[in-house]
Amino acid sequence: MANHKDIHRLSGAGLLISLGIIYGDIGTSPLYVFKAIIGERIITTDLILGGLSCIFWTLTLQTTIKYVIITLRADNRGEGGIFSLFSLVRRKARWLVIPAMIGGCALLADGIITPPITVSSAIEGLELKYPGLPTVPIVIIIITALFVIQQFGTSLVGKAFGPIMFIWFTMMGVLGFSYVLKYPEILKALNPYYAWHLLSTSRDAFMILGAVFLCTTGAEALYSDLGHCGRNNIRISWIYVKTCLILNYLGQGVWLWQHQGAGLNAEINENPFYLIMPGWFLIFGIAIATCAAVIASQALISGSFTLISEAVRLNLWPKVKINYPTIQKGQLYVPSMNWLLLGGCILVMLIFRESARMEAAYGLSITVAMLMTTILVSVYLKRRKIPNYVIGIFLVVYCVIELTFLTGNMAKFTHGGWFSLMLGAILFSVMWAWSNARRIKNRYVKFVEIEDYYDIISELSDDESVPKYSSQLVYLTSANFKSEIESKIMYSILQKQPKRADLYWLVHVDVTDEPYTHEYKVDFLIPGKLIRIDFRLGFRVEQRINILFRMVVEELVRKGEVDITSKYPSLNKHRIVGDFKFVVLEKVLSNSNKLRLIERFIMAYYFVLKHFGLSEERGFGLDLSFVTVEKVPLIISPVEDISLRRIV
Repeated sequence: MANHKDIHRLSGAGLLISLGIIYGDIGTSPLYVFKAIIGERIITTDLILGGLSCIFWTLTLQTTIKYVIITLRADNRGEGGIFSLFSLVRRKARWLVIPAMIGGCALLADGIITPPITVSSAIEGLELKYPGLPTVPIVIIIITALFVIQQFGTSLVGKAFGPIMFIWFTMMGVLGFSYVLKYPEILKALNPYYAWHLLSTSRDAFMILGAVFLCTTGAEALYSDLGHCGRNNIRISWIYVKTCLILNYLGQGVWLWQHQGAGLNAEINENPFYLIMPGWFLIFGIAIATCAAVIASQALISGSFTLISEAVRLNLWPKVKINYPTIQKGQLYVPSMNWLLLGGCILVMLIFRESARMEAAYGLSITVAMLMTTILVSVYLKRRKIPNYVIGIFLVVYCVIELTFLTGNMAKFTHGGWFSLMLGAILFSVMWAWSNARRIKNRYVKFVEIEDYYDIISELSDDESVPKYSSQLVYLTSANFKSEIESKIMYSILQKQPKRADLYWLVHVDVTDEPYTHEYKVDFLIPGKLIRIDFRLGFRVEQRINILFRMVVEELVRKGEVDITSKYPSLNKHRIVGDFKFVVLEKVLSNSNKLRLIERFIMAYYFVLKHFGLSEERGFGLDLSFVTVEKVPLIISPVEDISLRRIV
């Protein structure tokens, strides 16, 4: 535990790690925000001052106050992110799973659009030096390489992230400051009056708002990566990051001020971010920007892996293969998600081809995610006994701000926003169907009192006329109470080929609301015959039941609480350990059901998803050579009363 505290303690190393991990997305936003605000418009005083004012106050209200000051307080044993937040509040109301799922899917959709837009924005700077350069193949090669290396782990590369991002932010700050020195009057743009004036007088107010919102799209990452760096390191490093971002935006504003009455040349992808660089520095600036874009993409990819692994543990996503390529905590790799993200990124590149067109698809899904976070944070604040009027102010202020941004982003719908919403909707359908199908199944699982079977289990275990099935027989049970057992398990033991064993084990896994719980409890239901083990594992813990079960059994043997020596005389005299066999009951939908149409559709979707996901035995990390899978029908409704008449 001391290690955990060291990581989160305020330190120079912690601040540097924060720069490398957390600010990739929000830190690369100057590459495209002002370019998006100007778009095809003529550069005017109102557009420059109003745009700068909107950016400054968006970063202040949305990123600084909502996320850095308020939301970072909602840490779940040091961990953050929308599913960690959901775990803190889910006992308050069942409906909170809906905003959690919507927010999670919106973040995943964002993870598909962020790599193309950030890498494209960086590489397109080359067009200023080499007009007509085909950037799409270059971007696709960089993104493909990034996804290919995921399977090998990124801990080695990760060590360089902090220093590179420090160079990136410092470069942006210095470039911006050099222009602010030329025209200090640009600082008046920080006055909120100019934001209000632009939005109240411009016919394109909502389109401009949609572009402005891009400056805060990485705010969710601040919270999601809380566990990697700690609250204090994030808060202190944000002061430096925000200063550099604002200076760079102001510097771009000064350059635009010098070019009023004209527009940005779309043919050569003119971008104020690169235009404030001296000619001799441009190629170095593009190289640093590309590195920063790759780091931003890496952060989103890693965040997506973490999000999916949490969703699997919370039963909101089908079980998928999760690898741990390095021993570093938090380093994980989800192959299915990796290739899905890569396919999505390449599709985005082929559809939109340049960052200017991607800006329309970008931001819409994140606005939705931020709204969902606002709802969950307000419930968390209520749980922390914050006065209702404070919660009310928080809810009203941020719902108004985010709904305004959502309206602004909806103006992008036909220009590409449909793509991110479509992605989010597909992902949400998976989470919704998976969680609802489990609820439908659980509704009809029948439990019986296990005490009623104590005598027959003991007798079966000693009945040598029944062939021994296994020395140690292990069943995975979903029964939350030790007094209950699924009727299907008893049917499997007693009737579906009676299974005699020296010792029967029942294993139950309970996923806790805390991230890294590793606990277990043992109940000796029938001494020497029937033992139940309850594992309490955090929602970020890998459920390697095979290994965990073995550890518990070894502990029990060491303490003399159980004897797993084979009962066969020839093996027993040599103290040979008896064999273990796991039995997994796979529920299948029976034909005799009376599901409603919508429930039938959900179950059909569920079984399709199950086909593509990991099986129960693989999902729990069981050694397949010791597993038997038995299919059992899930009888949804009893057979109708049928009157039969016997005839002679």
